[in-house]
Amino acid sequence: MHPFRAAILALFLATIAGCSWGPTVPDQPQPVHPHRTPEQPGDAVVMRAAQMLGVPYRYGGSTPSGFDCSGLVYYTHAGAGFTVPRTAQQQYEQAEPLAISELEPGDLLFYGKNRRSVSHVVVYTGNGQFIHAPGSGRTVRYESLESPWYREHFVGA
Repeated sequence: MHPFRAAILALFLATIAGCSWGPTVPDQPQPVHPHRTPEQPGDAVVMRAAQMLGVPYRYGGSTPSGFDCSGLVYYTHAGAGFTVPRTAQQQYEQAEPLAISELEPGDLLFYGKNRRSVSHVVVYTGNGQFIHAPGSGRTVRYESLESPWYREHFVGA
């Protein structure tokens, strides 16, 4: 093969390979799921939630112009073909309980101030991380299950 054609082919292949990866968000943990494939339903929820990183919190919001916690869950699950209720409490009441050890990407974690009533819901991404809309003045972001507030206020999965 002519050296010029080889260089053009190499550039073309590098461009295609570069385009196959989605955008990354700087300074955000990137979950790794080596045992899962993108075709699994939970991964579709996680990918959709990751696309919303940086979207501002908006009370009652359920669109990319702004989300509250349950609105983010509602939106990401709908985009992956799942129907879930709109509020965190309703989502909790209709969810099938799981042990933390059974969590898979796309599953929901529920939090509350008194461990009985639910006031916050998040999307588990794997590796001890989740994506959520944390509250007024903040944006959709990753958080760790090990964060003190979340450890203390866990209600269920």
